[in-house]
Amino acid sequence: MRCQLNHLDNLEHEAIYIIREALSQFSRIALLFSGGKDSTVLFHLLRKAIYPAKSGVFLLHIDTGHNFPETLEFRDKIAKKHEFKIIIKQVEDSIKQGKTAETAGDIPSRNSCQSITLLNAIEELKIDACLCGARRDEEKARAKERIFSLRNSFGEWNPKKQRPEFWNLFNGRKATDEHFRIFPLSNWTEEDIWLYIKKENIELPSLYFSHEREVFKHQGNIYAMSQFIQFLQKPPTEILNIRYRTVGDMTCTSAFESPAKSISEIIKEIQNSKVSERSSRIDDKGSDTAMEDRKKVGYF
Repeated sequence: MRCQLNHLDNLEHEAIYIIREALSQFSRIALLFSGGKDSTVLFHLLRKAIYPAKSGVFLLHIDTGHNFPETLEFRDKIAKKHEFKIIIKQVEDSIKQGKTAETAGDIPSRNSCQSITLLNAIEELKIDACLCGARRDEEKARAKERIFSLRNSFGEWNPKKQRPEFWNLFNGRKATDEHFRIFPLSNWTEEDIWLYIKKENIELPSLYFSHEREVFKHQGNIYAMSQFIQFLQKPPTEILNIRYRTVGDMTCTSAFESPAKSISEIIKEIQNSKVSERSSRIDDKGSDTAMEDRKKVGYF
């Protein structure tokens, strides 16, 4: 147990150091906050890093319009509770302006649409750096990411042009029209996240815990019924006890059956799991390089 706590303390100290490095090098910083577990843990660490201050960083959410109601309610509750400014940009506005379009089909996706909305927000709000909750263990493209990840004037990510990071030295030099994505949780695992949530007693949306929901099965995946999914013929539905390991759009995030209703039960479930949490994100399965392709054009 002591080794476990020391490990979590080390991860916490590293993340707070990275956040403070960002604060020292950039003047306009946003934390990309969706209400998911990773961005919630990152927000918790940010508040520790700047305590007792509450200003200097604002929350930014790129709302696809297909989010789970539970995460949107949680997002607003947390921002209000901790008195943080939150700016919400709508993908729907980008679609109406003809800048992007959702993927067609029975289960339409707006996941890739977030990139253009985010890049427009960065330009409009003059953001130097975005704090992001992504982790290297999530997906192979994430593992190529530096902690201070440079994006060019078009918001593009080039893995071959990332800077070396030796001895916790982070180079935040950039041109006026460039910006950084910063990943303080890079070295955390899914298990680390949940152990830290338990240790710090961090509140999360109810979606992460076992609950009853009307669902249908499609191509081997379990989806929640929602108004965003339009079938020509409604599939058979059933009520199952499910939970989510990762939370994205209702149209691209599948659930799995689980009885885990407590953090301790979830940790045991993760320790026995043989698949990545992002295996439930359908948008990652379009191709072998789906995540990397999205990242190259501005995705988180």
